[in-house]
Amino acid sequence: MPDPRSADAAAPSVVVISGASSGIGAALAQAYAARGWRLVLVGRRSSALDATALSCAQKQGLSVLDPSRLRMVCVDLRDVDAWREQAARLLQDWGCPQVVVAAAGISHGVDLSHVQDLAVADDIMRSNWLAALGTLSPFIAPMRARGSGTLVGIASVAGVRGLPGHAAYSASKAALIRSLESLRVELRPSGVRVVTISPGFIDTPMTAGNPFPMPFLIDAPSFARRALRVIDGERAYATIPWPMAWLSKLLHVLPRSLWDRALRTRARKPRLPPPSA
Repeated sequence: MPDPRSADAAAPSVVVISGASSGIGAALAQAYAARGWRLVLVGRRSSALDATALSCAQKQGLSVLDPSRLRMVCVDLRDVDAWREQAARLLQDWGCPQVVVAAAGISHGVDLSHVQDLAVADDIMRSNWLAALGTLSPFIAPMRARGSGTLVGIASVAGVRGLPGHAAYSASKAALIRSLESLRVELRPSGVRVVTISPGFIDTPMTAGNPFPMPFLIDAPSFARRALRVIDGERAYATIPWPMAWLSKLLHVLPRSLWDRALRTRARKPRLPPPSA
């Protein structure tokens, strides 16, 4: 295990962000770049990752990418071994990061009456739950040894109650919320913080095709600014934006009969197109 204290103590802080190719992850990367942090951008799509990296360089006042300040890792986080190899190189080269954000995720509607949607559901669970935990995993022991660090998971208000067409997505985010809660309790004595952030509706490619009203919709940069305040602070769990926090608390305690009635006519999240013959 590399020494987590091997990085130059005078160097800027390091943040690792998965899902940095677009949406929330890209917005968080740009927000940290504006602060002058060193960035590790993780994503599956190299061209989109390049675009985020260039925007981050501009936020840092650079016209070209500086490999000493920005590192891109193109990897599918569902491949746990591939990611752990990359994380080990990062720990060796830059030391233990101060913040790791698991922001990668996917969202598709499923109809469980179709057998092919079970495979979609499995992919959503692996991408949104297992891969998120896998993102954080390589940094737990080094942070614990150092006695500091912040692990952040981007969940969703969809994890509070089951939504029509969201049998997999709601389950994946509910699982992530509970897993992060368990990890937070485990790591609290070590000085390592675990923060869960549940976005409401954020204007990103993931929500662009939703055929239903999205109350309190905000753009991704606005979300990122508020998320950084949560990460900097002492809160363990936050819903963004705050009006959605009150709504989610209400939904959490709403009787099942009223919930079923309220959602009876709500449009479903669209399914993936069926595979071509």
